[in-house]
Amino acid sequence: MHLKFDLLALNGSKQSISTDIHQMVIAGWAGRDHAAIEHHIEELAAIGVPRPSSVPLFYRVASQTLSQASTIEVVGQESSGEVEVFVFTHQGELLVSLTSDHTDRGLETVSVALSKQVCTKPVGSEAWRFQDVAAHWDQLMIESYITEDGKRVQYQSGPLSALLHPMDLIARYVKSEKLPAGVAMSCGTVGTQGAIRPAARFEMSLIDPVLNRSLTHRYDIETLPKVS
Repeated sequence: MHLKFDLLALNGSKQSISTDIHQMVIAGWAGRDHAAIEHHIEELAAIGVPRPSSVPLFYRVASQTLSQASTIEVVGQESSGEVEVFVFTHQGELLVSLTSDHTDRGLETVSVALSKQVCTKPVGSEAWRFQDVAAHWDQLMIESYITEDGKRVQYQSGPLSALLHPMDLIARYVKSEKLPAGVAMSCGTVGTQGAIRPAARFEMSLIDPVLNRSLTHRYDIETLPKVS
């Protein structure tokens, strides 16, 4: 999948870059608090979601699911987004952007892997150099807002200190300190405020309070009829 980004420098300048992603990896169950992860696993198991075979667990989805469009189409009323950091390599350098692990929650009770595969994965159009934020990574925040009943409501908010460091995730997945060219990874998410639920619009941000800047992306969700 061919993606384009505006690479934002610390001096405020930006550079247009493009990259081809041929492998997309979603890091699930990527929190640092193992007790909290186990509690969440038990909650989901109670509603029929299978337990993960390992923690963290790396899900492969087709690279063709990645999209920088402003609208995605889903079947039925049971899907929802979740904000995640998106990392990839460009010309040997690790870059950071945003993605939403949009997932079919109905199908999730049957197969988590399939529930992720059937939905488009929206990706932002701006990126930072990892080296520019590495020293204060844990102070970065991710957050999301949804539009429901015509109102904009905060849906997620939390620090990246709650999640495994991306270098840790990369090392666990590729058994190396470097993410290979053409491979992209989403790095886990934080809990929702209220129930996990669908929405008409999903907005997401990666916020750097140290350098006072942010990456943002939003997309609308068009629901297709679920027929049989």
